[in-house]
Amino acid sequence: MTSVCQMQTTTGSPEEAERLARMVVERRLAACAQVSGPISSTYWWNGALERATEWLCTFKTTQDRVSELSAAIRAAHSYEVPELVVTVLSGADDDYRAWVERETHSAGSDQYTPGS
Repeated sequence: MTSVCQMQTTTGSPEEAERLARMVVERRLAACAQVSGPISSTYWWNGALERATEWLCTFKTTQDRVSELSAAIRAAHSYEVPELVVTVLSGADDDYRAWVERETHSAGSDQYTPGS
C-alpha cells in the first residue's frame, strides 16, 4: 500500500502558484494541487529579517513520486531556495489514497510540455 503525501511550497505571486499547480498535475506528479493565499510570511534571508506576501501551494501525491515532484518544482520555481516540505499522511481514507495513486500513475504520466 502506497502512502499519500502532501508537499507544500510558497510562491511570490498567484500566477506562479497556478503555473506550478497546473504543471505538476498535468505531469501527474500530483493528483491535486491547491493554492491558498495570500499569506504573510516572516523569515530570515541573507542576514536580514524579511516580510513577504506569498501564496501557499499544497500538492497531494504518493511517496514514490515525491522525488520527481520535488525536482520539477525546484526546476520551475523562481525562488533560489524554495520551500519543499513533505508530510506523510497517516490514516488517509482508502478511497482517497486509491484515487491519489491512480491519478499519479495513470497512462500519460510525465508527458507535460511547457507552455501547454
